[in-house]
Amino acid sequence: MSDTTTNLLLPYILAAQAQKHVTHNETLRILDGLVHLSVLDRDLTAPPGSPADGDRCIVGSGATGDWAGWDLNVALWTDGVWLRLPPRTGWRAWVEGEGVLLVFDGSGWVGTTPEELQNMALLGLGTTADASNPFSAKLNAALWTAKTVAEGGTGDLFYTMNKEAAGDDLGLTLQTGFVTKALVGLFGSDRFRLAVSAGGSTFFDGLSVDNATGIIDQPHLPRFKGYTNYDNYVSVDTWTKIGINNTEYNDQGAFDAASNRFTAPVDGAYLFGATLLFKVNSSTAARMRGRLVLNGSDEIRGSYGEISGAHVSEATALWLQSMAVLQEGDTVELQGYFRAQDGFFAADHTSFWGAKIG
Repeated sequence: MSDTTTNLLLPYILAAQAQKHVTHNETLRILDGLVHLSVLDRDLTAPPGSPADGDRCIVGSGATGDWAGWDLNVALWTDGVWLRLPPRTGWRAWVEGEGVLLVFDGSGWVGTTPEELQNMALLGLGTTADASNPFSAKLNAALWTAKTVAEGGTGDLFYTMNKEAAGDDLGLTLQTGFVTKALVGLFGSDRFRLAVSAGGSTFFDGLSVDNATGIIDQPHLPRFKGYTNYDNYVSVDTWTKIGINNTEYNDQGAFDAASNRFTAPVDGAYLFGATLLFKVNSSTAARMRGRLVLNGSDEIRGSYGEISGAHVSEATALWLQSMAVLQEGDTVELQGYFRAQDGFFAADHTSFWGAKIG
């Protein structure tokens, strides 16, 4: 008959043994060290400097000093000495410093996280999941990386999201302080949309892509087209702002028909153009000019044009086009000029347009 138990190697009290309490107390000491095993660390290779009675550690590989030769064993500090407790297959240990549960598989201590998680109703990572958010994670970084060819993978990585029907929603919600600031995805259709919001209730589409054609639309891009509904008289040798007092469209309301000028709502590159149609006053010898002007005084480079020679009333037109990089609050207006003779810029056919392009 063995002197110790099979699994925990607890010493038996033998028949006719003297001082049976010594053997009994040794058994209790081992049980106290192993039952509900919780260790301070699993990587130390030398005993800590000032252990407290009852401290336990899983000894790391390459141990030295009092732990020499104890690799992967449990070391228990009790009654002023380290006691070696060799692990058996199936022992479990909670590592206090890491908050992980280990199991001894016969050759080493391994994590207890299962290789497969199937049909789980709730999963919370660093937080508590609930019925509204059955998968919840609270962390500061996340990584998805492709399984390489050397690891038996393809080297590719796809993240797939699927909705049941075209009329359903599918997307990413981006929030600040749990207030939605942006939505990216397929909302109410299969058309890709990027929408933004200041307060989480009213949303504006910044980008929309037709999934059938690939055509991109920016429905809230600053853009306008305006025209004059009356003949603008301009005297000789005087640059005069053309009264573009009506708009066919005016996204973002950046063009003001009252002041006849466009105001940049944001910094960026803008493309502008204009059509100037001559209408005779007293002579067809008028020399018609046009230009686009920044902030009421600076001619935008490349926007100047002139037509000289005899004209036919309401038949001679001048086209202008130029790009300008503007800062928020900059204004652009259309100006006309006649030399030699005065004249009119004709109603309905004199127009001014522009759009943000970058």
